[in-house]
Amino acid sequence: MDSTALWQRYIDWLYYHEGLGFYVDISRIRFDDSFVDTMKPKFEKAFRDMEELEAGAIANPDEKRMVGHYWLRNSELAPTPEIQTEIDDTLEKIEAFTKKVHTGEIKPPKATKFTDILSIGIGGSALGPQFVAEALGLDHPPMQIHFIDNTDPAGIDRVLNKLSDRLHSTLVMVISKSGGTPEPRNGMMEVKAAYTSQNLDFAPHAVATTTDGSKLYQIAESEGWLNTIPMADWVGGRTSELSSVGLLPAALQGIDIRAMLEGAKEMDIATRQKDIKNNPSALLALSWYAVGNGRGEKDMVVLPYKDSLLLFSRYLQQLVMESLGKEKDLDGNIVNQGIAVYGNKGSTDQHAYVQQLRDGVPNFFATLIEVLEDRQGNSPEVEPGVTSGDYLSGFLQGTRQALYENNRDSITVTIPLVNPKNVGALIALYERAVSFYASLVNINAYHQPGVEAGKKAAATVLELQQKVVNILKQETSPLSLEELAKKAESLNQIEIIYKILRHLEANGRGIVFHGDIKQPARLAVSVINSM
Repeated sequence: MDSTALWQRYIDWLYYHEGLGFYVDISRIRFDDSFVDTMKPKFEKAFRDMEELEAGAIANPDEKRMVGHYWLRNSELAPTPEIQTEIDDTLEKIEAFTKKVHTGEIKPPKATKFTDILSIGIGGSALGPQFVAEALGLDHPPMQIHFIDNTDPAGIDRVLNKLSDRLHSTLVMVISKSGGTPEPRNGMMEVKAAYTSQNLDFAPHAVATTTDGSKLYQIAESEGWLNTIPMADWVGGRTSELSSVGLLPAALQGIDIRAMLEGAKEMDIATRQKDIKNNPSALLALSWYAVGNGRGEKDMVVLPYKDSLLLFSRYLQQLVMESLGKEKDLDGNIVNQGIAVYGNKGSTDQHAYVQQLRDGVPNFFATLIEVLEDRQGNSPEVEPGVTSGDYLSGFLQGTRQALYENNRDSITVTIPLVNPKNVGALIALYERAVSFYASLVNINAYHQPGVEAGKKAAATVLELQQKVVNILKQETSPLSLEELAKKAESLNQIEIIYKILRHLEANGRGIVFHGDIKQPARLAVSVINSM
């Protein structure tokens, strides 16, 4: 296509939101008008599905739950007065608590004010807050935030070591809908132990974000934690950033949460339009479908050209992949749907993998995130008439052009600047794009049986660990792995038993291997207290 035709296509398919200053450009996705015509009936269904979702239809069949993250930014849309009151009251509670913490009215026993935040969560309870902290964190925030988002002991130690001399002035947030998810539960137990090691009482430093009556709620109430912030059961983790999960840590960092909600509300209004060309989320979903043939045949490479949006690709990984990665469609057919997401930032990663993107396997499409404002204030010239920001813009435009010239498709999303309102709108833009795409390919975006299967498998491994260790403790001589597996009635799990024992031995947990470690099948094993 020549430059004149490309310019016309750009004009024809460019979306602009005047209130937000957002642009969505899908002109470098190759599809024609006939494709759009074939997609119109699918979009009519997608628009109906969205109306039902926002009206309170049960969207998560596994847990019989509604999915109402859209109500969070406009509580008047909530399906019942009770839910509207819940949303409004929670927001006011977050703001009131934050004000008391910042003024020192709520303070730790051994300091005049809280200086740091330690957020303990997993998945959406960590990715959203981390993205927002990186994108919107102030240069001199009222409180510094730190995250424990895994059950990796070394990672936990690294965070706690950074906070060791300020643990007494650290506010700990434990975020878990049920209170039973292992990663935040483990993080909480580790942090409690750290407080005990410094002769500090954990409870006056702790806040729980959880559902009423959950295990975590009961712990917080019985131990007298500082506060319990409600988490709605109709908000899923990957869409929870604009709920109490993300709003409390953002507010404590001094980020304008009302502006985030306002931006999301404006974008929600725009993405309710029932015309594909005038609906930015529909344009994204249309592009995803076109480039991957409705089968996720190409990966989404996300390149935000702004350092503060570094974690946006990681945030989108969960939102897109957990929502769309499904084995079965709504009719029970095996479809193995999904779109793989990866990326980092431009122009840094042009030096890392744009070479392959342009010349290698054409198994992707790019999403370029452009920010028009370079910085607050004037920029010095690095060359006559040229600033660093000009270079950044040039790299983005050059990459987009180089990709297209070699038959690589791309989408460009442009925002005026990175601020709370625009970040809220960006979150809302992609939340609804995921919903639309799920409808187009006939899957449920709001359940995650694969994740639950992984959790159950992990629990089974831990049960097996307890069993084999107890068997070894009762033995007076070493057992071969096969003998141990027979006693545990788990002959089909010898490999897992070996890996369990190898991990325990490496961590000085009383396991002793006998024989050549290079030949696992010939090893015998015992525990120290049985020798």
